[in-house]
Amino acid sequence: MKFIHTSDIRINATPDAEYEWGEKRKEELEEAFLYLISECNTKDIDLLIIAGNLFNEPPTEEMLQWVDEQLFGLIKARTIILPGYLDYAEIGSPAAGYVFESRTVMLPGGKTTNAYLKGINTCVTGYGYDRPVIREDVLGRIDPGRKDAVNILLGCGGDRHHMPFKKEDIARKGFDYVALGGRTKAAHILKNRLAYSGCPEPIEPEEQGRKGYIMGEVTDEGTKIQWVPSNKRSYIDINITLTPELTADAVVKKLEEMLMKLGNENIYTIIFKGFSDDSFYPNLNRIKERFMIREVENLTINSRDEAKLREENEANLIGSFVTEVSDSYTIDENIRNKAMRYGLEALIMSGEE
Repeated sequence: MKFIHTSDIRINATPDAEYEWGEKRKEELEEAFLYLISECNTKDIDLLIIAGNLFNEPPTEEMLQWVDEQLFGLIKARTIILPGYLDYAEIGSPAAGYVFESRTVMLPGGKTTNAYLKGINTCVTGYGYDRPVIREDVLGRIDPGRKDAVNILLGCGGDRHHMPFKKEDIARKGFDYVALGGRTKAAHILKNRLAYSGCPEPIEPEEQGRKGYIMGEVTDEGTKIQWVPSNKRSYIDINITLTPELTADAVVKKLEEMLMKLGNENIYTIIFKGFSDDSFYPNLNRIKERFMIREVENLTINSRDEAKLREENEANLIGSFVTEVSDSYTIDENIRNKAMRYGLEALIMSGEE
């Protein structure tokens, strides 16, 4: 039995809404979902598992209908959807009452449920959310739902507010695979047995790195999974440490070279560190026209601002250095200023505090 495991697609989210590319990003979350359907058809998948947070909020009737229509495009695969803590299925909500016309089962919220798929002899068991917070260890109390079948457990969360669990407890249950959602970063917790798929497309700048889904297969020899990268864009932080020999024009040129290598499909935050003076004004207009620059953070320090350095670093090595150098009135002022600049630069670049 071949499956694709995904989660946290978060349809209807509006990432970067305040930026000119924001509307495009919202559409790309839907495109990520459509891409997974295409992958199911291309790779002859039997089961599409969505382990929570398909939507960014409890879905409306219209949102469910749209998903239902897209899932009609699956040639072979069946679909199991688990309501997560973002798109929970509250009693009386559209998600709780919707009947799919495609070959799809959405597990109910607030209880443990089994869905047995006879054609592939697979029993999927899960506990869906009926509210945004569930602090009980419900997963640790769930057993495989059917003997002599492939048994898969679905869960969403894992932190203290969202179904906390102990991996050792779940491992002892004997499921062929445990598909987890609720985290945007993929994680292989127990080899070929328990994993977070992560999200297929990021929506927050903190969600750095590649994103994708898990493809797996259960045979008589056991379960094997692999993580497949699939995201269209990545959020990337670019750190530029300023040094005395770097002019504003040189900084712009260095940035352009870095961005050209990384590509114009990603979304960037540029962070300046090190030291700058009052004349440092790099013109980034040309870069912003060619690349998606979400934010420019200036974390540089002006070496003449000794009072601020003292206050912010009073209890660490940087503060001790500033005090020692600034109180050294016996040396020439020009030498003292250079010593302050180069010494602080060395401390900051080495990560010392």
